Amino acid sequence: MSDHTVVTTPGSTPESPRSSASGSTTSGSRTSGPASASAHPPTARSTDPRLHRDLSRGGPEMVQLLTPAGQRVPDPAWDRWIDDLTPDDLRGFYRDLVIVRRYDSEGHALQRQGELGLWPSLKGQEAAQIGAAAALRDQDHVFPTYREHGVAYARGVDPLSPLAVWRGTTTGGWDPDEHNFHLFTVVIGAQTLHATGYAMGVRLDGACATGHPETDVATLAFLGDGATAQGDVNEAFVYAAAFDAPVVFFVQNNQWAISAPVTKQTRVPLYQRAAGFGFPGLRVDGNDVLAVLAVTRAALAEARSGQGPLLVEAFTYRMGAHTTADDPTRYRSAEEVEAWADRDPIARLRAHLVAQGWADGAFFAEVDAAADAFAADVRARLLALPDPDPSTMWDHVYAEDHPVMAAEQAAQAEYLASFVEDGTVEDGVEDGAVGHAEGQEA
Repeated sequence: MSDHTVVTTPGSTPESPRSSASGSTTSGSRTSGPASASAHPPTARSTDPRLHRDLSRGGPEMVQLLTPAGQRVPDPAWDRWIDDLTPDDLRGFYRDLVIVRRYDSEGHALQRQGELGLWPSLKGQEAAQIGAAAALRDQDHVFPTYREHGVAYARGVDPLSPLAVWRGTTTGGWDPDEHNFHLFTVVIGAQTLHATGYAMGVRLDGACATGHPETDVATLAFLGDGATAQGDVNEAFVYAAAFDAPVVFFVQNNQWAISAPVTKQTRVPLYQRAAGFGFPGLRVDGNDVLAVLAVTRAALAEARSGQGPLLVEAFTYRMGAHTTADDPTRYRSAEEVEAWADRDPIARLRAHLVAQGWADGAFFAEVDAAADAFAADVRARLLALPDPDPSTMWDHVYAEDHPVMAAEQAAQAEYLASFVEDGTVEDGVEDGAVGHAEGQEA
């Protein structure tokens, strides 16, 4: 996957996809480029070549600003999107990556100890999630899958909330409006429809393309490589393109859809799929937090300015199992995992910080200690959670009373009451609440 592949088309001269002439590696029939930082984005579609690359030139190259060894790769086309970063910002990114990985390992341990029904690990995908989240503005809306623990953390969602979902002590988890971070979606690809519908509403409400990027809104929909084959996702692409919806589809290509490798899912790089729907696609090194931030900032800026949807493919790797119900050793080799371990996002940023003299051993030790304390706090709060009252499952289903639901709710109350005789509780039903089955797979 070279960043220096020379490509040609009929009647053209060879050029590097990373040169200033071609900029990024993108595909799509739309020829508009990322919206500038100007408060007055263009009303007509621009011809910036950085967001134009048709399928005949869209090879598997990707935007990379930080090599696996931690070396900074200058790229004028993308450097301008991160030229505001300071050493403090990079240290902050490192802290976030380490805390999120430690949080993820705690979730895995809790499931193995019977405290969670299931846990979907994000190990290896921390840079994709933290980088994308850092590109968001407060007014943007996020529509996650079930694996975006890092994005939830970055958006300010209480880290206890995702764990409570997998423990079964909540039927939702958090208020989506509090942080503009919507609920986890287990139905594969459904969140892309939600994000597209919300983005269509944003456009109809005049909340984007106002010339005020500080308040214009975009939506960011997360999905995996396997989800791109779902009908819901393709329908979302169609609607987003037809209505110029301000949505960015962020595909975390972690190379495996459970046990199906991405090579069996598609005959072209995933970012090129956007071309068939009429909007640009970009591929970025998903283990490079700086490149992810730059590309996602550019994509969201264009969406907010009214230029329509984009697709970002974050090329990364799922270092762990699909979920704790999965055994990846049955379908992939240890050599493959080891090769990707050499591209680890945390080790990459750490090497860069050390090489620049921006962090030392004391800093890294303090971050590790903070991550352990973070995990210990979340564990203690999780184990203290009470079992929910079963009647709460009816809350917030409808905005107004519904007669069918009222009848079902009454039937449930009658059923639960049948377990109580003479003030005693039978069959493990306590105070009208049914305890969760620890360790049971969701």
